Amino acid sequence: PAPKRQKCDHWTPCPPNTYAYRLLSGGGRDKYAKICFEDEVLIGEKTGNVARGINIAIVNYVTGKVTATQYFDMYEGDNSGPMTNFIQSAPSKSLLFMVTHDDGSSRLKEDAKRAIEALGSKEIRNMRFRSSWVFLAAKGFELPAGIQREKVNHSDNVKNRYSGWPAEIQVEGCIPKGPS
Repeated sequence: PAPKRQKCDHWTPCPPNTYAYRLLSGGGRDKYAKICFEDEVLIGEKTGNVARGINIAIVNYVTGKVTATQYFDMYEGDNSGPMTNFIQSAPSKSLLFMVTHDDGSSRLKEDAKRAIEALGSKEIRNMRFRSSWVFLAAKGFELPAGIQREKVNHSDNVKNRYSGWPAEIQVEGCIPKGPS
C-alpha cells in the first residue's frame, strides 16, 4: 500500500507530544520558500505570503499556534530595522522559523545580524548574495541539542542547480512539546 502521508511531508511520523516542522528555502526564481508547522503551511506560495528576502513565522511554543508571519525584502528598501523589531517583538516561549527566497543578505544590516545571532544563528554572517538559508530558533527556552537548526547553501556559478541561483535547502524534524 502507499505510505500514509505524514505531517509536513515527513517520511516518518513525529513521536507523540512533538511538533512536526519543515523549513524550505527558495530555489531559483520560481521555487518559493515554504514553512510548514504541524502540517499547516505558515508561509508559502499557496498561502500567498512569501516574497523575496527573509520570510519569518513566529509560533507560540506552548499552544502551537502561529502568532505572526512576515517577509522582509533584503534586496530593495530599508527593511533590516523593521525585521529586527519584528524578531525582537516575538514573545518569550516562541519558535521562530526563518527562510530566504532569492536574496536575503544585500541590505541585511548589523542590528539584524546581531538579533539573529542572539537567537543562536551561526551562519547569518556567512550569507552572501542569493544564499539559500533556513533557521529555526527558540526564544525564552532551549531547544534539545540534537535538533538541526540551520543550513546555508551559497550561490556558486559552478554548482548552481538553476542558472545563477543555488538550490533550495531544507531542515525538518520534530520539536518536543514543553510542559503547558
